[in-house]
Amino acid sequence: MQYTCKYLSPAGGITIASDGDSLTGLWFDGQKYFADTLSAEHEEKALPVFVRTKEWLDCYFGGKKPGFTPDLRLDSTPFRLAVWEILREIPYGKVITYKDIAEEVARRKGLPNMSAQAVGGAVGHNPVSIIIPCHRVVGCNGSLTGYAGGIAKKVHLLTLEGVDPGRFFVPSKGTAL
Repeated sequence: MQYTCKYLSPAGGITIASDGDSLTGLWFDGQKYFADTLSAEHEEKALPVFVRTKEWLDCYFGGKKPGFTPDLRLDSTPFRLAVWEILREIPYGKVITYKDIAEEVARRKGLPNMSAQAVGGAVGHNPVSIIIPCHRVVGCNGSLTGYAGGIAKKVHLLTLEGVDPGRFFVPSKGTAL
């Protein structure tokens, strides 16, 4: 069984999901791929993991770097899990490119190269937004592209972390990563 709860952030409503023990999802309400990993059968319930996740979000939206991460349980392909692990390593207040992630995945897998577009797909399907910081990924040309929650939310989150979004640009539709 899966469980959910709601959180109202300064950037909008958030739905949080759990398997009862660990965090399994965190999405801005209405974002692309919203509740992608949430089963049709779920119920709202108060759980310790939700209390911990809300503490993390309160700290984060309060402008501080949380000193802990709620327990996570991620279930996906090995490729997506590898990309999400690299996302978790991006420091607070820093950004990297899809190309950087592709190069790191290739290095860890002993491959000559990896597609930045494939990485973009995995980043976009991240089921635990904010805590797994996919908002810290930008295009190699300096574009603020590819955030399932929308560019305005990406700008909000980066600004909260002290990143100057003015050094990036918003691409037109069809711009590659």
